[in-house]
Formats: sequence, structure tokens, C-alpha cells
Amino acid sequence: MTHTPTGHAAPPAPPTGDGTPAPPPPTPRTAFAEGLDTLRAAAATEPGRLRIIGAVLAALVLAFGAVTAWQMTDRSAAADDVLHKSQPLSSAAADIYRSLADANTAASSGFLAGGQEPKATRELYERDIRTAAAGLITAANSSDAGTPAAETIARLNRLLPEYKGLVERARTYNRQGFPVGGAYLRYANEKMQKEMLPAAEDLYTRENQRLDADYADARPYPWAAIALGVAALAALAWAQRRHYRRTHRVLNQGLVAATAATAVVLLWLVVGHSVARASLDDSYDNGVRSLKVLNDARIASLKARGNENLTLVARGAETVKVGGRTYDAFDYDFNKDMDVLGRALTRARALADDDSGKRPVAKAAGDMAEWKKRHAKARAADEDGFYEQALDTVIGTPGRGGAKGSTGECFDNVDANLMMALSHEQREFRRAAGDGLDAMAGLPVGAAVLALLGAAGALFGIGRRLSEYR
Repeated sequence: MTHTPTGHAAPPAPPTGDGTPAPPPPTPRTAFAEGLDTLRAAAATEPGRLRIIGAVLAALVLAFGAVTAWQMTDRSAAADDVLHKSQPLSSAAADIYRSLADANTAASSGFLAGGQEPKATRELYERDIRTAAAGLITAANSSDAGTPAAETIARLNRLLPEYKGLVERARTYNRQGFPVGGAYLRYANEKMQKEMLPAAEDLYTRENQRLDADYADARPYPWAAIALGVAALAALAWAQRRHYRRTHRVLNQGLVAATAATAVVLLWLVVGHSVARASLDDSYDNGVRSLKVLNDARIASLKARGNENLTLVARGAETVKVGGRTYDAFDYDFNKDMDVLGRALTRARALADDDSGKRPVAKAAGDMAEWKKRHAKARAADEDGFYEQALDTVIGTPGRGGAKGSTGECFDNVDANLMMALSHEQREFRRAAGDGLDAMAGLPVGAAVLALLGAAGALFGIGRRLSEYR
């Protein structure tokens, strides 16, 4: 009776003719192992070695061109975003903040003028509200849904109509001579100062972070591409030296063409990116940094003006205790804003790199000093019970507040000089950032084309040598 074997061992090989077991079948070889054998066999002959050298040279040159095109495309795109997207959006966010703060200032100025609000003040308020609303639309269109920036924009869009409603109620009651109008205006100011302006500042901060991120993407050296370029040139130099030692021929036209194309791309890459980096650094140091400081200064002046007006609107209704002393809340905030303005003007003057940038900042600093003197005079009159005299010192004749001898005149001068400085620095930024973008223009495409020509030259040069063995 036969039994099926239960073990897992392979059955023994059948015996050969002389009784010895047959050898086991050969183990199948992988394609990779066979490829290595083929390569080793090819490397044993000069034509085989030349084919390998040609393939390596072409691969190095193509890799250099591809990495150069990739890295410079990314840096060029980031530089383009700096010039055409993130910096304009940063300025737009600053405009939203300034428009909201200026609207708040115009509302308080109109309220102080009495029941018959000046037409110019009303038009200024409406224009600021429209500017802020248009800026929010622009920011919303450039923000990704669900991001913190989009949520901030949605919040400001919700708060803006609420603020306008409070201001309209304050105007209505003020025209009728009811004191409750001042309470509504203070409530509107509280919504602006504690909810809307912090939200607008958050949006401004986020756009500045995006701008900094774009600069960080545009400025780093393309080290991977540079390393590949040096490696490709070294390999081409070695191949030509080898060619000379074996043939005593000084030049191989194909290898010389490949070397020239690679050298041109490497030189273009290093010089072009160095120029672009220097221009971008210039646009940041002498443009963006100044713009940030000047925006901070202008915002501080607007907040100071709004608090100065509300000091007269509230008439001591709101106070704050600091260090055991009691201060009018709005006057205390005014002094803090003026300190911020003074520090910002000092920094802006230090950052300005020419007279066109320094001059308006210096004028603004002089107007700020005069503003503080006139404000002290107005506060002294108000505390002595001469409210109308204080009011005249602050707003002068009906209007925005620019009457001769008033603090409004000083504010208008500060604002106008800061706007002049902002315009100058904006032009400086655009010029430098535009130069940086132009320095990278054409480099990705040029690198790719020259790399293809270089690889073709290397293959052609090696092919000429191979033809000698046929």
C-alpha cells in the first residue's frame, strides 16, 4: 500500500546514469543583475565606456537644466506675487484699516460741529465707508474660503452695517439736540475701537505675513541647481581631458558646445538670481519696511484724532485709573496714540534712504509737535470750563477740522505728509521689486532650451568618437 508523503522537503533529484544525484536547476537571475552584467561587459570596451560617458553627461546636463527651470520658475512666481499680489493686498488691508479709522474720525468731527453737520465732513465719512467696503470685497476675492483671513473679512462685513447704524442714530439725536446722541456715538466708537479696528489689524497682519512668506520663497539661492551645474561642468571637463589624453586632439566640438551651453546657464543662473535677490532685498529694506512703519504712523494719527474729538463728545463721561490717578479715557488714549506716532515717525525717518522720503516725514514730525501744543491748550480750556473755546481749538470752523490754528489743521498736515511719504516709498518698492522680477525673466525657459542643446552637444561629441570604431 502506498502513502502520500506528508513532509515539505523537495523530492530528491533522480539519479544520473552513473548513480550520482543530478545537480539542482540554476536559480533564475533578475533583470537588474543581468543589466549589471551587461554594463560591466560594455565597460570592458572603449565603445561601451564612451556610451556610458555620453549617457551620464547628457543626464547631468538635462538634470541641471530641469532643476534650474523648476527652481527659478518657483522664485520668479514668488517675486511676481510680491509685486502684483501680496504687497498690493497688504496695502489694501492697510487702506481698510485707515478708511475705518478715518470714517470714525470724520463721524466724531461732524458730531462736534453740531446739528448741521458740514457737507464736506459727511462726504468724507461716506467716502471712507465706501473705500473700506470696496477693500473688503477685493480682500475677499483674493482669500481662500475657510481661512482665518476669510473669516476676518466676513466679520468686518457684518460689523460695518452695525457701525453705520449707530452713527446714523447718533446724528439723528444730535440734530434734535438730545444728549443721547453722544452715547450712541461713544457706542459706535467702542465698536470701532474694540471690534472692527482689531479685526482690520489682524487682516493687515496676515497679509504682511503672506508678503514675508513670498519674499522667503523668492530670495533663497537655488543651491541644488548650482550644485548640479558645477557637477555637469566638472564631468564635461573630465570627459574632454580624457578625450585629449586618448586621442591627442585638443577639442571635441560636441563636448565644447555642451560645456559652453552649461557654463552660460550656470553664469546666467548665478548672476541673474544675485541681481534679483539684491533688488528684492532693496525693495524690502527701502520699500516694505518703510511702508509698514508709515502705515502704522498714519493709523496712529487717525486714532489720536478720533480720541481727541471724543474727549469733547464724552465731556468726562468716561474715565480710566492709571497709577492711582484718574484720567479722561479718551484723552489718555490720545496721548498713547501720539507716543506711537512719534516713535513711528522716528523710525520712518531713519529708514528713508533719500531726501524725498525724509522730507515729508520731518514735516509730519514738526506738525505733530505743534498738534500736541494746541491739544494741551484745548484741554486746559475745557478743564477750566471754556468748552466752546476748546471746541474751536480742536475743530475750528465747520468742516473736517482743518481751520487755521486748530489741532485739525495739524492733523490734516500730518496726514498729508504721511500720504506723500507713503506714495514715495510705494514707488521705490515697485521699482526695486520690478527690477528683481525682470532679472529672472526668461531664465527658466532659457535654461531648459540651453540644457537640451548642451545634452545634444554631449551626445554628438561622444557619437563622433564612437564613429571611429565602426
